[in-house]
Amino acid sequence: MATIERLSDLDRQILALLQQDGRRSFADIGREVGLSTPAVKRHVDKLEAAGVIRGYTAVVDASRLGLGFEAIAEVYCADRTAPHDVLASVEGIPEVVSAVTVSGEPDAVLRVQVDDVRHLERLIETLRRRPNVVRTRTMIVLSVLVDRPTALPN
Repeated sequence: MATIERLSDLDRQILALLQQDGRRSFADIGREVGLSTPAVKRHVDKLEAAGVIRGYTAVVDASRLGLGFEAIAEVYCADRTAPHDVLASVEGIPEVVSAVTVSGEPDAVLRVQVDDVRHLERLIETLRRRPNVVRTRTMIVLSVLVDRPTALPN
């Protein structure tokens, strides 16, 4: 895998445009940044090869699918639980849409999407039955104030 020491201004512009709309054509991006279509493709290929662009995805409105609740669950594990053990504890739970290990008191923080409060309760019960999980603390998300793509470095 190639690496990129520092993003050029052009690469930053291309990434910003792709973050706004991942389906945007290379020709359209080229018009915006002043490059030919093949030149944009070369830049995108380089960013993909370096792992800067990991993939493309659709942004789904979970509420339109009946997943009306989002919650944040802090997971507290037994002593000396390794990150891969935390991963094993949440793997296979489709309601977990994001999981990160963190410094501080909890070992991991999960973002979960569920149908309703009963669904959330069942999910938390499932988590608490996992071998390394000692306890959880859950907060229901009332509103999302900021949800933006990754900030690009200068």
